[in-house]
Amino acid sequence: MNSPIVITGMGMVSPLGCGVKTVWQRLTAGQSGLGFIDRFDTTDFPIKIAGLVPTIEQDSEAGFDVDAVVEPKERKKLDPFTVYALAAAKEALAQAGWNPQTDEDQQATATIIGTGIGGFTTITSAQKTLDSRGYKRLSPFTVPAFLANLAAGNLSIKYGFKGPLGAPVTACAAGVQAIGDGMRLIRSGEAKVALVGGTESCVDPLSLASFNALKALSTQADNPATASRPFDADRAGFVMGEGAGLMVIETLEHALARGAKPLAIISGYGTSSDAHHITSGPEDGAGAANAVRRALSMADLKPEDIHYVNAHATSTPVGDRAEVASLRNVFGDKLPSVPVSSTKSATGHLLGAAGGVESIFTTMAVINDLLPPTLNLAKVDDTMTDMDLVPNKARSQKVQHAVCNGFGFGGVNAALIVSKLPA
Repeated sequence: MNSPIVITGMGMVSPLGCGVKTVWQRLTAGQSGLGFIDRFDTTDFPIKIAGLVPTIEQDSEAGFDVDAVVEPKERKKLDPFTVYALAAAKEALAQAGWNPQTDEDQQATATIIGTGIGGFTTITSAQKTLDSRGYKRLSPFTVPAFLANLAAGNLSIKYGFKGPLGAPVTACAAGVQAIGDGMRLIRSGEAKVALVGGTESCVDPLSLASFNALKALSTQADNPATASRPFDADRAGFVMGEGAGLMVIETLEHALARGAKPLAIISGYGTSSDAHHITSGPEDGAGAANAVRRALSMADLKPEDIHYVNAHATSTPVGDRAEVASLRNVFGDKLPSVPVSSTKSATGHLLGAAGGVESIFTTMAVINDLLPPTLNLAKVDDTMTDMDLVPNKARSQKVQHAVCNGFGFGGVNAALIVSKLPA
């Protein structure tokens, strides 16, 4: 029998701060990472709120300290989505104790980092420079900064990882798909260890205005902390966030042989396409249900074995309902007994980084037997009143197996199952 694939390290940069332990504590305490945008003037702009990563000056306990991640002279070469990935990787690799020095170990390490958009702010900034100062003023680092695979590329260069390198660019499923791709590489024998997850940094006037044109974003401007409200009858769009969530994964056999501490098992992964619409899934959630069923099949589990679902639920009326339909498709009349929550209520939607961050939250739920809450759930959507949506407060509950969903534009679906280590 193949050795189970386990998680040995996790790292996170998020609107709730940096560092898995502190962010988890804040999440389960019901804190919100959403606030007013302070990076550009929003006076005459329709979107005024976002889930921004706090700086060390704003949050002395868990703010992002760029100086601890990248030297000043190197920053001009890197887009923030890569810098966030570097920070998350540093934490994950340290916890895993993985710093390969031999060529054999370096060749055996894969780097798969997903993103939805890549270096978007580098592109918009370069366009402004081109328009105002001319082509001669463009930095030679513009292209290497914005290419979507450069988070993975810079990580592999920094740590000497010479195994397979990849960057799923599958919208908001990218983070989950990166983990699934890493699992496949380990299963096929192409890698023994994989650094996987997602990263994103595109809170920018153009991206926000574009999503606003789709009527996908919340335009609430009075209280940012209450704007992301998945499953709530008054939800009116998602709040854009940013950050990175990365994991180190390997077989249990490999982890034990090198003295690493396994944290949890990734027992199943499934992915599918809706083949339906560029931005909306089918109302019956059939494609998403297929992804979850494939994950269950890989894990050799039945729907009744699942004790928690960290939903993709972004807080859009259409998206939330389609996902709930997919869960009814999978769990049938047993769904009311399965706790389902959306951690996006606290972080906003991190696009390509969502799957990486939320897979870590799902893992922490399994490790700690603690369900993160769905914040701002005051009045449940009429079609979901029979469900256990873990409203507003975290809950202690045994979690043996948990599902993490990630869905994206283009009809892409991905689902991951995290399981507790054997006692």
